[in-house]
Amino acid sequence: MKVGNRLTIYIIIGLIAGIVIGSIFSPMADQAWVQWIDQYIFNVVGQLFLSMIFMMVVPVVFISIVLGVVGVGDPKTLGSLGIKTLSFYLVTTAIAISIAMIVALILQPGVGQSELLDSTEVEDYRSNELDGETGEAIDQTFDQTLINIIPTNIIEAMGTANMLQIIAFAIFIGIAMIAVKDKIPGLIKLFEEANEVVMWIVLAIMKYFAAIGAFGLVATAFTQAGFGAIQQLGMYFVCVLLALLIHLLFVYGSVIKFLAKKPFIWFVKGFAPAMGVAFSTSSSSAVLPISMETAQKNLKVRKSISSFVQPLGATINMDGTAIMQGVATVFIAQLSGIDLTIMQMVTVVVLATVASIGTAGVPGVGLVMLAMVLTAVGLDPAAIGIIIGIDRLLDMTRTAVNITGDAAIASVLNEQQNRKEEKAKTEV
Repeated sequence: MKVGNRLTIYIIIGLIAGIVIGSIFSPMADQAWVQWIDQYIFNVVGQLFLSMIFMMVVPVVFISIVLGVVGVGDPKTLGSLGIKTLSFYLVTTAIAISIAMIVALILQPGVGQSELLDSTEVEDYRSNELDGETGEAIDQTFDQTLINIIPTNIIEAMGTANMLQIIAFAIFIGIAMIAVKDKIPGLIKLFEEANEVVMWIVLAIMKYFAAIGAFGLVATAFTQAGFGAIQQLGMYFVCVLLALLIHLLFVYGSVIKFLAKKPFIWFVKGFAPAMGVAFSTSSSSAVLPISMETAQKNLKVRKSISSFVQPLGATINMDGTAIMQGVATVFIAQLSGIDLTIMQMVTVVVLATVASIGTAGVPGVGLVMLAMVLTAVGLDPAAIGIIIGIDRLLDMTRTAVNITGDAAIASVLNEQQNRKEEKAKTEV
């Protein structure tokens, strides 16, 4: 069973059908029969698919990271791979948010729309979100994020799908298995067999449920938001999409072309199934099992690299989310009649880049990070209420960009490892 072109076509059909039908139903969203269809058909179908792939995230990440570490073999090589991965991710995230701020400064989406700050959405967000869980998330400092990487209870970490803690524990297990490798061939074989089982389940979910699940998720998103929500915030919407497109084509395109030595069209065509599922789920973590399998089968990224680089990327590489934060920060500053200083813009770039580390890859988490960024540069985080209505639609596009970045970096590191091995063979 493999991820093939026919499945890609089915997923695309599901996405298009969901957009069209959701957009048709959106103007009638307050009618009872539309609400019934949305709740009991679109939502049920979509959430069942989402639950099935979320069900596989923890076992896939844990088993894959352990096997990835064991596959690398040398702890020094593992350390080098980790440093390269983290460096690539931080650099691309910083570039992403810089592109976003430049686009927003040029197109000025917030100029002349200061009345939006007086909307009921702003007050609703202030009263309902900033004093609740979002406020607690904002208060977590960078040192606490670092401390929380090491789990005190791995069962709890797996139960809450804390990806950084799961990755840290899996790395420890993998290193220990390398140290006693000759004594545990049976355990290594058990992990390899477990990997075959969980990946078979992932591919079965993809084969039989991905297209209809994508349809349900997208249909309910467009029924509830629809293109009507875009009208008032059209320039903001355009700025985010334009920045995402620039980053995808020029940054990832250059990375694949010049560092991975592959045609970008080949990369996009091979990775399209994962991008389609990411668009529908709006969750980097949920699509992780699919993006890993797609990269390994279609992009020919070796398992030892894919199993390490992509789960880490799903946790700390948030280029699409960073783009939203960059555009939104400039947009809200323009609404407020504030010209951001160079120092404030640098603060936004640095803070959003660092904040991406440890952020959960779940729908809507970018708004939590955005509130922290706005507070740091003296802007009212309650203004997030203005953009929350269309954020679900943008979240779909930026999640697709997030996981594409993970696969691009995995392809680069895979190519570097191939060249390193070829050079070693030549020398021998």
